[in-house]
Amino acid sequence: MEYYFAPMEGVTGAIYRAAHHRWFPGVDKYYMPFLTPTQDHVFTPRELRNVLPEHNRGFTAVPQLLTKNAEDFCWAARELYAMGYEEIDLNLGCPSGTVTAKGKGAGMLADPEGLDRFLEEIFSRAEGKISLKTRLGMESQEEFPRLLEIFGQYPVSLLIIHPRVRRDFYREPVRMEAFEEALERYPGPVCYNGGLVTEEGCARFRARFPQVDRVMIGQGLLADPALVRKAKGGPGADRESLRGFHDQLYHAYLEAFGSQRNTVFHMKELWSYLSRLFEGAERPLKQIRKAADSAAYESAVDQIFRNCPLRRSADWTEGN
Repeated sequence: MEYYFAPMEGVTGAIYRAAHHRWFPGVDKYYMPFLTPTQDHVFTPRELRNVLPEHNRGFTAVPQLLTKNAEDFCWAARELYAMGYEEIDLNLGCPSGTVTAKGKGAGMLADPEGLDRFLEEIFSRAEGKISLKTRLGMESQEEFPRLLEIFGQYPVSLLIIHPRVRRDFYREPVRMEAFEEALERYPGPVCYNGGLVTEEGCARFRARFPQVDRVMIGQGLLADPALVRKAKGGPGADRESLRGFHDQLYHAYLEAFGSQRNTVFHMKELWSYLSRLFEGAERPLKQIRKAADSAAYESAVDQIFRNCPLRRSADWTEGN
């Protein structure tokens, strides 16, 4: 089984990927948070810091594009292939209202014929592999059979299926029966994404779908950075490796941002997941949420690492 790290906007950038790979190796591919190419056909300095190969050394990283314009996709893909990337991923799954209102991300699924025309153009001009990360549809999983017909017409290198519709966002349970039906209908290679947050959940998935050899994990890996290592039969995270991972990430952000406030803001997002791996972290977690500078933030983090026992798996009970 291969395990891929899902792209998480604002969290799993190049700095995060480098730190995670150093302290918790084992992820087979890191999919990057999406780039949004525009008609200017220029990558911003921020986008280049995320995507340049020298910022992704030592592990396999896959750039992802979010656009409904085939010309913009082809320009960006050509640039990325020239950098040495072998695969480009198309985002057909982002459920954000600001994204779908523009007909991008999951919004592209609302117009199957338009999506078909888009795919025809980008695949006819592709200089390398193109994978697709998709949901089941906008409103109903009944939309998915038609979408699968369209996907099946093209040499998609990998179809990554998140079995929710757009209106589910991430709140509703994944629709496993729809994923099962997709395996019967779709002829190409498939990767599963959604709801795998513990080692036991990964094992149950493998038992139910032995024919699937690739899964993608997002929130579960943010909460338990060693989840893939455990799923492959290795050890879980210990306090020392978690501290080393945190400190590398934190100090790299301080250097990159040149701002305590911006760094603390980014670390708050991480702790909304990572805190699930510690027992009794509620009080210092509240202090982290209130922190506006390094002193307050570091004090709260020290309390967690000093006083809060590690759980064997991240806690996903209601209210956490």
